[in-house]
Amino acid sequence: MLKKKKSIVIDDQVDKLNQKIKTITISLSLKENIDNIKKLFFDDDNLIIREFNNNHQKGKFVLIYCDGLVNSVTINESIIKPLIHFNKDLDDDNLIQSLIKNVLLVDDIKKVNYMKDIVENVTYGDSILFIEGSDEALILNTKLFSLRSISEPDGEKIFLGPREGFNESIFTNISLLRRRLRTNDFKIRYYTLGDKTNTKVALCYIDSIVDKKILAELYQRLQKIKIDGVIDSNYITELIKDNKWSPFRTTGYSEKPDSITGKILEGNIAIIVDGSPIVLSIPFFFVENFHSSEDYYVSYFYSTFSRIIRIMGFIFTVCVPALYIAIVAYHHEMLPSSLFFNIAMERRNVPLPAALEIFVMLIVFDILKETGIRMSNNIGQSLSIVGAVVIGQATVDANLVAAPIIIVIAFTGITGLMVPKLSVPIIVCRFLLFILSSSLGLFGFLIGVSFIIVHILNLKSFGIAQINVNGDFTFQSIKDTIFRAPWWEMKKRPEALTENMNRMDNNEVDNYEI
Repeated sequence: MLKKKKSIVIDDQVDKLNQKIKTITISLSLKENIDNIKKLFFDDDNLIIREFNNNHQKGKFVLIYCDGLVNSVTINESIIKPLIHFNKDLDDDNLIQSLIKNVLLVDDIKKVNYMKDIVENVTYGDSILFIEGSDEALILNTKLFSLRSISEPDGEKIFLGPREGFNESIFTNISLLRRRLRTNDFKIRYYTLGDKTNTKVALCYIDSIVDKKILAELYQRLQKIKIDGVIDSNYITELIKDNKWSPFRTTGYSEKPDSITGKILEGNIAIIVDGSPIVLSIPFFFVENFHSSEDYYVSYFYSTFSRIIRIMGFIFTVCVPALYIAIVAYHHEMLPSSLFFNIAMERRNVPLPAALEIFVMLIVFDILKETGIRMSNNIGQSLSIVGAVVIGQATVDANLVAAPIIIVIAFTGITGLMVPKLSVPIIVCRFLLFILSSSLGLFGFLIGVSFIIVHILNLKSFGIAQINVNGDFTFQSIKDTIFRAPWWEMKKRPEALTENMNRMDNNEVDNYEI
């Protein structure tokens, strides 16, 4: 009972300490600093507190770090050993600076005064050094994480071009961009999000190209984010979205450094989230949903053809089920007589209405697709193919579904796989059109299509229209949209990204608050 009461008292002390952590400064007393750290990390066996003295009576030290996040060789050889054995007279008035210059053998050292900085850095793999008689602590770079190696992203496989992909380390991802953008004009700004996770976020852009208004708007939206944790880049995608209830994205994304580099060169801003291999880019144009990084590594004829096919695939996967049910259920007269008789013969023994057949088969196809994604590669592919063939053939033989429905669903599913970036909008738009067509026929289909078109035309990404509706169809304005122009014709950056910068004089740009 006494033990439980003591635990409750300690918990109350920890809560009060956590509430005041932003204002708690480092004490001159090592004992007081150790007590504060122990209270903050109460019941955390992962935290290591190492106390030691200099052999020549030059000082007392405490080193704090999290086991498993640090490089033990660096700690032993570059921090503890030099501090124990050094025998130099240091400047007592500036002890910290003397240790940095003459004793410690660590590449990155920072001085801090508040416990909040201690907590954020020690949980990120850094070691904290307290010195007796100093009200400052040193943050020493000793990080050593177990990370996934750089490999080609599974979701963006290509035949030609670079095969590198981002991983979960923010520093590795920045280095992949820095290696491609070897200029001092390439800027990186860090931001911290998440009250509990304190996730590091990096904004990357080229200063002379980026639109300062978009950059300022991004900072304002990031400052409004109030959330306990940011685990993945999708958290930021949803929180900074222009139209929060739209199924369409307003931020681009990629796992390939070459793709993000190209976006930065066009004037975009890249957002790298520590712990996520997905890098965001803003602003985002609707036509980018149909682009692939491989488009720039093959002939511009083939790139143009591929983009047109992807756009057609999006239209087909959204419209075909709704159009089929509208014609079969409401507008038989629009079909050629032979085709109408064939469909009628196939449906004569089917007990379910056509609308219910399509709805059930769309759900079944999505179940098979989801199963194939969640299973391992070999089993998933076999399961989805065999499942589709077996279920499709069995339902037709059992007269539960008509054969034309299987053809429609198969065509719809295959074309939907052509544009993975639009997987969510495809599902929403497909079922919206399907419901309207099932209820009102072609009239409902046209209402739904009109609504989707109007919605897409009104989409914005950080105040910039995702589709150019200002009537400017000059060659330079459409050179990299539905078709890709040859490289010798790529003379200007996208006007929507640079026009705001062009309108601002130099003084206005310099004075714009970011």
